[in-house]
Amino acid sequence: QVQLVESGGGLVQAGGSLRLSCAASGRTFSRQTMGWFRQAPGKDREFVSAISWSGDGTYDADSVKGRFTISRDNAKNTVYLQMNSLKPEDTAVYYCAARYGTSPVADSSDYDYWGQGTQVTVSS
Repeated sequence: QVQLVESGGGLVQAGGSLRLSCAASGRTFSRQTMGWFRQAPGKDREFVSAISWSGDGTYDADSVKGRFTISRDNAKNTVYLQMNSLKPEDTAVYYCAARYGTSPVADSSDYDYWGQGTQVTVSS
């Protein structure tokens, strides 16, 4: 069983930055691909970014390319999402997810474990 706990959300002005963290329990973290998803009020959950188990492969949604960076520290069982140049449309609950697979993918149905989410609010 894998447990994921997100942190780092909050309220920030447009143009600002936040770094989200996701701490994973268990000894299989280094063999899992990790992803970040988000869900805004009244909208479906959408893919944000994903990173391979080794960290050498990443995949970002077009809406965040050049602004968000995903990374991981397998020694700390933690994945990060550095978010820069935030926009009001980035406001959402951000979820961390894990899957047993080598490739970073965007389909939420491919992920096996999910965190509870952390709220990010960007004011204009």
